[in-house]
Amino acid sequence: MKLGHRVRLMPTDDVSPSLPPFTAPEDSPYARQAPLRQAIGRTRSWLHAEQHGDGFWVGELEGDSILESEYLLLLAYLGQEHSPIARKCAAYMLELQQPEGGWGQYPGGEIDISASVKAYFALKLVGQDPASEPMLRARRAILAAGGADRVNSFTRFYLALLGQIPYACCPEVPPEAVLLPKWSPINLYRVSAWSRTIIVPLSIMSALRPVREIDSQRGIRELFLETPENWPPLACPGQTGGKGLLSWDRFFRGIDGLLKTCRRWNVLPLRRRALKQAKQWMLERFEASDGLGAIFPPIVWSWIALDALGYPAESPEVACCREQLEGLILEDTTTARLQPCKSPVWDTAITLRALAASGSAPDDEAVEAAVDWLLNNEIRRAGDWAATVEAQPGGWCFEHANEFYPDVDDTAMVLLALRHQLDEAQPHGDSLPPTLHIFHDSAANVATARAKAERCTRIGAAAQRAIDWMLAMQNKDGGWGAFDKDNDREFLCHVPFADHNAMIDPSTPDLTARVLEALGAWGYDQTSPAVRKALDYLRATQMADGSWFGRWGVNFIYGTWQTLVGMTAVGVATDDPAIVAGANWLICHQQPSGG
Repeated sequence: MKLGHRVRLMPTDDVSPSLPPFTAPEDSPYARQAPLRQAIGRTRSWLHAEQHGDGFWVGELEGDSILESEYLLLLAYLGQEHSPIARKCAAYMLELQQPEGGWGQYPGGEIDISASVKAYFALKLVGQDPASEPMLRARRAILAAGGADRVNSFTRFYLALLGQIPYACCPEVPPEAVLLPKWSPINLYRVSAWSRTIIVPLSIMSALRPVREIDSQRGIRELFLETPENWPPLACPGQTGGKGLLSWDRFFRGIDGLLKTCRRWNVLPLRRRALKQAKQWMLERFEASDGLGAIFPPIVWSWIALDALGYPAESPEVACCREQLEGLILEDTTTARLQPCKSPVWDTAITLRALAASGSAPDDEAVEAAVDWLLNNEIRRAGDWAATVEAQPGGWCFEHANEFYPDVDDTAMVLLALRHQLDEAQPHGDSLPPTLHIFHDSAANVATARAKAERCTRIGAAAQRAIDWMLAMQNKDGGWGAFDKDNDREFLCHVPFADHNAMIDPSTPDLTARVLEALGAWGYDQTSPAVRKALDYLRATQMADGSWFGRWGVNFIYGTWQTLVGMTAVGVATDDPAIVAGANWLICHQQPSGG
């Protein structure tokens, strides 16, 4: 970067009078691409307008109906189901109802029985007439899909919380789990970070069993095909081969039965100590965080746990949960919806990459503000990951504040964004929209030059810490997970409350390839042992048809394109058989529309 040289990009209606607008010949490639370039210019102007005063960008993070339904069930437990915000959430849920009557995980998806039961229950509690057309349609769809008997473990806990089923029909989530040592093959840090933040407050709820009894007319017994005691056993989807006499499934069901027996006979000698430790663990992670885990489910369970522990509504701890949940609400005139969390780090990093690709200079004021914001939000404290990894803290999380849970994906994306800031802007290349014009301003002074140098130094130092942290997080198989290292004990997926199908955080091709993309941007290539291990992992996980799995995007397109980008970023040749197979798979799956 030339510290005494400023490059600015200005819209046509704000062009320096010293530089006349450029007009390309009509038959030139530049002119033929004018609509695209103009669109890029408009988009960049819009992005500048959307930037927050602190320097970050954040868009709406969409989720399915369980955000609204679970929030309404929480409000019902607190006796607030008739509040104005509850009615608005109910109105939004009705908009999400599918034609056949149920609710799915995504638009046009098949019915999700747990989401549908929670939606029906929430609507009924808010005051929706059970004889109304939407409720009749929902009831028919739910019963046709197996009734409330088929809901998952987390939904069962909501039903128990509101007196619809006994807690004995829920799996035991023992708070004693927090007492298990880290060397134990079964301990809190062997499950995924997102499961961990749910399990601890849920264990408090499971132990104390809070209930708000409601009138039977407001209940949902009409959705039961069998009595709750006869509902089918819970199981993680896709888990096979674990039903034998000597199986993990049988082992964990035996433990669940033993815990239920110990509860009935009040033989739980460590329960008091475990509850105290679970509470302490939970409250410690409120610090420097947008709530526990900075995401909707653990914040809800934390609130319920605090209430069960006797915390008053006006306590700072409960107020924290309430404020964080309310901060996720997006309210319109007649409806309200919730985000699962907020995504400023991710959105800011992606926006910076887009601006750099469109020609924005590293010393553009908006870019500088965003870079400073990212640098100021680097995580410098040891989080849960440090239970299994010895490394200096570094990296970034997804949200505004979630210091216990930086993740590899966001860290890699921020590294890519920061790397662009050490490059010069593209001065007159074809990538610049014709509605934007460049002029040079040599008015930089010593203070400006020093500020730029300091920013570059900060970028380099933060990047080195992040890279060191990412390399320390590499799994034994050569890949990367999201939040933890070697978090791949598949037997834990047979725990009765593991039916959310996300109990562990193993290596995935999409995350591994994102790390390679970031490492490649910072000069790593196939001479690096870490890169070679990652490439071996990616080659081993390529599907027979040439695609790759992607956990954090729409399969299999997401995993495939990201892997192609990551492998080529560290120098894998484009004629490599794995690259050719992946590219051919993408081409074969292109739709007639071009997308």
